[in-house]
Amino acid sequence: KNISDFSLNSTDCTQVVVPEEVFFTVAAAGILENLLVLIAVVRNKNLHLPMYFFICSLAISDMLGSLYKTLENIFIILCNMGYLTRHGDFEKKLDDAMDSMFILSLLGSIFSLLAIAADRYITIFYALRYHNIMTLRRALVILAIIWAFCTGSSIAIALFSYEAATVIPFTILFPLMMFFILCLYVHMFLLARSHAKKIASLPSSTVHHRTNMKGAITLTIFLGVFLCCWAPFVLHILLARFCPHNPYCVCYMSIFHVNGTLIMCNAIINPMIFAFRSPELRTTFKKMFYCSR
Repeated sequence: KNISDFSLNSTDCTQVVVPEEVFFTVAAAGILENLLVLIAVVRNKNLHLPMYFFICSLAISDMLGSLYKTLENIFIILCNMGYLTRHGDFEKKLDDAMDSMFILSLLGSIFSLLAIAADRYITIFYALRYHNIMTLRRALVILAIIWAFCTGSSIAIALFSYEAATVIPFTILFPLMMFFILCLYVHMFLLARSHAKKIASLPSSTVHHRTNMKGAITLTIFLGVFLCCWAPFVLHILLARFCPHNPYCVCYMSIFHVNGTLIMCNAIINPMIFAFRSPELRTTFKKMFYCSR
């Protein structure tokens, strides 16, 4: 809708279309993989820890993103078949609900990553007081606040998405939160490097330190994958709002479907990182697979 006839006539770029079968396949894989992570954490009592609850929050956000794209494609198919119209009242409310789900997925991912980063920071530098600082009850309260805020914000942004006053804070929030998380990681690794020399003489502390740093590296991978998958779409939102008729902007917006596919790929990649980096999750997945067989 953001690419007008004027825009199409002012550039030689043609819109890149991703087949609907690809969307459904990638979305279904993302939903199933993240659902598997949730089931694994619920079934294994050893995983009932704040860190894994924050990981479950990230998995739910990924599932919402995949579900959004699935519902959107179904909506488009029904419109093309004539069962729905694109400008009716019911369709408008349905579109707002799906937009709200998409924004909820993005905000949920951002704040889940922030919670995971903060949890890892406490684990590394306040290891002796970690269980007093980050209790299970406190983690659940944090998650409740995060999802309440994200739900309210997603509804407000979806209802007033055509206002610049809404779009600008939403798009600014993404790089701002990413910058904050990045600063937290840089600070974490710099301090860890200096502390490594101090605890080198303590074998047990060294093992504990290496375990925590492995978790920090895992979360850094999460952050990098998240940026690669979501940043192109956030840039698309900015360009569609502020330069919809510029030939260069229109040329970039022609790969809208590719950017949407990247978002769904994030939902597939994250569970793979969980399984690859966490021995406990790997073991749980194997037990679940063999029991099902």
